[in-house]
Amino acid sequence: MSASETSTPMNVNENEEQGLLDAINDRYGGVIVEVTQPMDSALFASVLSASMAQWRQQGKRGVWIKLPIQHVNLVEAAVKEGFWYHHAEPNYLMLVHWLPQGAHTLPANASHRVGIGAFVMNKNREVLVVQENIGRLRGTGVWKFPTGVVNEGEDLCAAAVREVKEETAVSV
Repeated sequence: MSASETSTPMNVNENEEQGLLDAINDRYGGVIVEVTQPMDSALFASVLSASMAQWRQQGKRGVWIKLPIQHVNLVEAAVKEGFWYHHAEPNYLMLVHWLPQGAHTLPANASHRVGIGAFVMNKNREVLVVQENIGRLRGTGVWKFPTGVVNEGEDLCAAAVREVKEETAVSV
């Protein structure tokens, strides 16, 4: 869920005057709040509570709060309001809250990594296999295909070529 996904801004000036958080409507009937300015945690708790009441009245569904790491002082107030951790990146934490009664339908964050296994055969029909120097198979005598994790944004084929080179020094 990102703030750039087909969203419409709420009236920022009106929110500030009413003591509400600035939010962007998402296309699923929820709102996204991105905290950009430092704020006292007690003030944040008060403004968040007022904002939640307004969003409930408006029939909003999911509330997403993106907290940059430098605003960690606001996490406790959000959790006390009923928010939970959705995901974290190196520079921010995403908190979520489901407003309607019943089970939430907020999407889970990605929970996997993409890995590759490379099957390499030469013109003599010999297959390239390796034994791990590190990892859970180290020292077991097990032979396996070269494997590894695909880097974010990396092409699968490029990842296979890279992993084979890293593990065996063989260019494929």
